[in-house]
Amino acid sequence: MLGEGPTYDRHTDTAWWFDIVGRKLIEYAFADNTATSHDLPAMGSVLARVDAERQVVATETGLYLRHRATGRLELITPIEADNPVTRSNDGRVHACGALWLGTMGKNAEAQAGAIYHVARGVVTKLFPDITIPNAICFSPDGSIAYFADTDTNRMMRVEIDPATALPIDEPQLFLDYRGAGGLDGAVCDAEGTIWNARWGGGSVDAYSPKGKRLMSLSLPAGQTTCPAFVGADAGRLLVTSARQGLTAEQLADDPHAGSTFLLDHKVKGRFEPDYSL
Repeated sequence: MLGEGPTYDRHTDTAWWFDIVGRKLIEYAFADNTATSHDLPAMGSVLARVDAERQVVATETGLYLRHRATGRLELITPIEADNPVTRSNDGRVHACGALWLGTMGKNAEAQAGAIYHVARGVVTKLFPDITIPNAICFSPDGSIAYFADTDTNRMMRVEIDPATALPIDEPQLFLDYRGAGGLDGAVCDAEGTIWNARWGGGSVDAYSPKGKRLMSLSLPAGQTTCPAFVGADAGRLLVTSARQGLTAEQLADDPHAGSTFLLDHKVKGRFEPDYSL
């Protein structure tokens, strides 16, 4: 229904992503091309590796440790657990092991969300009053963070401390998008190119570190949500999509909505770092 939060574990050649509103975590093993769906007790949206046995999962109530062998979730720290309006959305781990995590209203309530920094269980609110936080990603050297509010279609750029992933300056406007669709999830490759999924645009767009659009890769689903680098060399893009909100007539015109895609276009990707407990 709402594919989101894809990531890739190079140690096991496995991709993971969520159906947020369906409360499911999908595990895709490339070795034998099999997908396994894991039920979740709440809406989840972000997963990161901790070690061979454990992962962290961000949900509508906080950050949890997930034990891979059993799927058991163990609370690390609550995040907006007392706010029934919101859930987790986009997020990504920085090279230092800290997590940036966005929250939003379950019905996209205006300015109900925020972006948090979570490091070894310590939660710091970075940016409040965000409606739909997306496009959280980091430059290759770890000194720049990007994020967007899909509601305003503005992507921001902020200087951060590479050792902590905490901001050291105020966010600056990086991209003021006024085309078809909206800025959704993003990843930043080894050359600093930002690959952004365009919700409602059926594409993944590549932007230079200067904010210039370099190319667009079309997908056969209108509501593309987030890309991830996958493969032995992180050289391909896996892209999730959504069917949420589409009428029966719209679904007839968009039959692949909600599918997850593997693109043939070669990229110079990077592997996601582990989260540090």
